Amino acid sequence: MKNLLRPMLVLFAAMTVITGVVYPVVVTAIGQAVFPHQANGSLIEKDGKAVGSTLIGQQFDAPGYFWGRLSATAPNPYNAQSSGGSNLGPTNPALADEVKGRLSALHEADPANTRPVPVDLVTSSGSGLDPDISPAAAAYQAARVAKARGLANEQVDALIEQHTAGRQLGVLGEPRVNVLALNLALDQLKPLH
Repeated sequence: MKNLLRPMLVLFAAMTVITGVVYPVVVTAIGQAVFPHQANGSLIEKDGKAVGSTLIGQQFDAPGYFWGRLSATAPNPYNAQSSGGSNLGPTNPALADEVKGRLSALHEADPANTRPVPVDLVTSSGSGLDPDISPAAAAYQAARVAKARGLANEQVDALIEQHTAGRQLGVLGEPRVNVLALNLALDQLKPLH
């Protein structure tokens, strides 16, 4: 037993140093050197102060802002500490109630809008933290936002187009619009009072 104890302790100490010190330091150094923005949380700053991240959605419910996807995190929306989907299946009545509630809120905020509601405005993402919406979801909300801010529809449409990111590497994913970045651009164009 004595012959085994020393090699076990040496191996334990070596693996602790390698996996607990050396590996994290090397990965952090590479991340800071190659991808500093992403390694530091992809933060968005306004007036030198962090106001959010491009990776985590935020709650917007005023008519003058674009609304993101529903958040499935509890007890607070967009809580990064409790990321996860709702796990509600298509036949679950709770999902139908959630969708009906969001449809009602969208129609109440813009009763004149008779266009079909994009699915990403009435469902949550797998993480419950999705910061992006589809260009169709942004276009659906454009008239409401323009009216609430006293802007021309063309101005809001131009902002949506400017903030639409294409597919990654030209083939991965779908075009998307970051809600926080778009709302900050709106505030720069014409702040809400």
